[in-house]
Amino acid sequence: MKDTANIHLKVQELCDCFASTDPLKGMSDIGRVPEEDEAALKWIALAVLHGINSNAEKISLTTTSDGKVRVSAEYRKGELPSPGPAVGKKVIEAMRAMTHIEKHKETMTLAFGIRNNSMDLKIKSRHEGGDDRITITFP
Repeated sequence: MKDTANIHLKVQELCDCFASTDPLKGMSDIGRVPEEDEAALKWIALAVLHGINSNAEKISLTTTSDGKVRVSAEYRKGELPSPGPAVGKKVIEAMRAMTHIEKHKETMTLAFGIRNNSMDLKIKSRHEGGDDRITITFP
């Protein structure tokens, strides 16, 4: 995942591809996908689509040092499907690569286009100890 421009473009293309599907169902299936890099990009695209479709304020993915992955959304109480430990780490790597976040705690804006629309997503990254969290805040 070294070419960050291609990662960003690939996620936007995946959003366009999956725009007419059920993002939650797709997110539930990610843990069974053997290809981690591609699965991470697909999970990001589905999470963005779910956030847009469900009027979510935020979606957060947290990985812990003991290998657990938790995903939550702020629009109602409840957790979203986890991509699993291996894909969860790749999701965080991909989001940091797309936004060029390198510090332990940083917030960046990511311009994001889906079909004929565009929006600015606020991406917040936090790394403490062995725990990592990426939060996508929707406009």
